[in-house]
Amino acid sequence: MHILSRESSSLSEAAYSRIRSMIITLELEPGSLISESALMSTLKMGRTPIREALRSLANEKLVEVYPRRGMFVSRVDVANLSQLSETRAVLEIKAAELAATRSTAADQEITKALIKEINAIKGDLDMPTLIGLDQRIHHHIYQCTHNEFLASALDNYYAHALRIWFLALDRVEHLADAIIEHRALLEAIASNDPKAASKAMKEHVEGFESEIRKSL
Repeated sequence: MHILSRESSSLSEAAYSRIRSMIITLELEPGSLISESALMSTLKMGRTPIREALRSLANEKLVEVYPRRGMFVSRVDVANLSQLSETRAVLEIKAAELAATRSTAADQEITKALIKEINAIKGDLDMPTLIGLDQRIHHHIYQCTHNEFLASALDNYYAHALRIWFLALDRVEHLADAIIEHRALLEAIASNDPKAASKAMKEHVEGFESEIRKSL
């Protein structure tokens, strides 16, 4: 068994995070051949952490491996939107409920800080900033469940949903409004109200699917 050292593990995690972001934002084009040497040059990293990262991303179905052909960025199939939404509707709603009942004092400090960020949103915020805030909100809610299996699964499904979002980004309207909708969700979590948190998350996931469908 090959066991990574702490340093190589840290490098692999950094490579994983960066490549995953490049795939989600479509910086690495769906269906394109992945060049390890190009990634090594871009990320200023060696081959080992790049390969470890790509293996992890293949497990998340963000990378596809074909023997004797190489590794490819997985394609974005909008036909998966319904299945993703069905899955997220179940898991995200449960996550919101758990977050409202399990949040620690430290979690609540972050929740309140995120609410302040939403309250400060102006109409001129750029898309990357808004999407970055959306990612941080969802990741925080997943962490507030204190269930690592649920959080990991949701991170993966959210990544695939985001790829569809980026595909339609230039046609998506009311993005800022969609982010602001998170305020009710976060306020419910801050108030330890699982029923209100579940309701707010259900409306958000359904609204996401509806908005994307109108844009595709």
